[in-house]
Amino acid sequence: MTAAVVPPVFHHLAWAIPTERPTEIIGDIDDRVVIIGGGLGGCSAALAALRNGLRVVLTEETDWIGGQLTSQAVPPDEHRWIETHGANASYRELRTRIRDYYRRNYPLTDVARQKVHLNPGNGTVSRLCHEPRVALAVLRDWLAPYTSSGQLTLLTEHRPVRAQVTGDRIQSITVESLRTGDELELAGPYFVDASELGEPLSLTGTEFVVGAESRNVTGERHALADSDAANQQAFTICFPVEFVPGENHTIEKPDEYEFWRAYTPKLTPPWPGRLLDYSYTHPRSGTARKLGFNPIGPKSDGVINLWRYRRIIDAANYPAGVYRGDVSLINWPQNDYLLGNLIGVSDEEKNRHIQRAKQLSLSLMYWLQTEAPRYGGGEGHPELRLRGDLVGTDDGMAKYPYVRESRRIQAKFTVLEQHVGAEQRAEISGASGDQLKAFGFKDSVAIGSYSIDLHPSTGGNNYIDFPTLPFQVPLGALLPQRIRNLVAASKNIGVTHVTGGCYRLHPVEWGIGEAAGCLLAFAIDKGLAPHAIHESPDHTADFQKMLLSQGVEIKW
Repeated sequence: MTAAVVPPVFHHLAWAIPTERPTEIIGDIDDRVVIIGGGLGGCSAALAALRNGLRVVLTEETDWIGGQLTSQAVPPDEHRWIETHGANASYRELRTRIRDYYRRNYPLTDVARQKVHLNPGNGTVSRLCHEPRVALAVLRDWLAPYTSSGQLTLLTEHRPVRAQVTGDRIQSITVESLRTGDELELAGPYFVDASELGEPLSLTGTEFVVGAESRNVTGERHALADSDAANQQAFTICFPVEFVPGENHTIEKPDEYEFWRAYTPKLTPPWPGRLLDYSYTHPRSGTARKLGFNPIGPKSDGVINLWRYRRIIDAANYPAGVYRGDVSLINWPQNDYLLGNLIGVSDEEKNRHIQRAKQLSLSLMYWLQTEAPRYGGGEGHPELRLRGDLVGTDDGMAKYPYVRESRRIQAKFTVLEQHVGAEQRAEISGASGDQLKAFGFKDSVAIGSYSIDLHPSTGGNNYIDFPTLPFQVPLGALLPQRIRNLVAASKNIGVTHVTGGCYRLHPVEWGIGEAAGCLLAFAIDKGLAPHAIHESPDHTADFQKMLLSQGVEIKW
């Protein structure tokens, strides 16, 4: 084996030059589930399987489990009812554990500590804007008893590299350590794909869809005119910054700064100007709008104050002097990367796009420090300081790209806009007002609510954003058409380019993963294949009773 090039997204890891060594095998055990991907779907699938007595092998490509909340550093995107209903008991427990972690370990003010719905950053995007490291600590603590007992084998910094498949069954998936180059062959009766990009689908030959389907194929009102596998939503390299009054933390000028400073996205409808600017296309109306930025007060001269939008540390929640300033997470239209994809390209090209996306984010940081208009007059905010320590990196960037689109299984059932889109549901049902409901799935295993929010795409499409109705997740969307012992547990379920825009958010991914873990526990306990459970209304109903007994919400 030859030395591998260090992928830029894992710049903080060192790859060894492996010598020839045998592949170690973790053998087939009847009650073992192999979960590839330690994001929110993977963690919730593991917790569900573990609490139901299964043994679990959980792999993760980075050294942080938690995906969107941790290695991608994105505060939770949630619906407005999240504090009371519309999410599983375990997801509400996750949120409670995060708040309790702050109360136990952080020097909060008495006022902040007593808030039932503590919002550590007081960001406006979520009722729970928090540091990625806190979610990481909570998830690790939650899994710790299972790891200690040996019921859970957690393999961080491991990526899938190949698979053995016989007919319509996966025999094993081999993962490689990104530290040592050692390989482990993971065998078991069932596999869960909870990865960010759906690599196991490609490795196992599981049929999948990627990119945009055409309107002729799906019949969706907002689908594109032509199918295009290479037309995928932008990904983003997020990063946290602190505002330290009176100090100068200007970074070195990024290598690609002049390119990104002059870059104007080529999109339809048109982007209003250069990307490094506060002007953007309003997602819902398609018109040009101006965003604001003011780190020292609530007011700004735009439609929202970007600083407060994803603020993850509000110094006012702590006694004076604990923090030098507030910290905000930068995940804006201005650092969405549009020049290439992470799926359907070589590893070399994928890594090149990640590197360029980092250059875009660093260029946005430099522009904010040196040229961005200040609220009230002047240019530049040299007081902004990169906080890579909060995301576990040296360069200040999140460990992994914020991924909005994955490979998607060709599923037993595919969710379409006709099932969840408010406008198309009104057309189909003839209902309106309180009578207008999303399509009801008899095999529902989870629920969610969020607008369909498609970011600008690499194929040149600007925002596609429109309202949906509170929706359900059908069991059939978790099951591939052909492969019999694989369950999807992330953004890779049976959705389209369009409907993936509302099924990709934090609580929905958690619910999908929990359903997957429970499904395999039920299947093993009853001696039934997952597809057989789906194909029998009686078995489906029994499985739904199990879900309900464990705090899973399956209907609104």
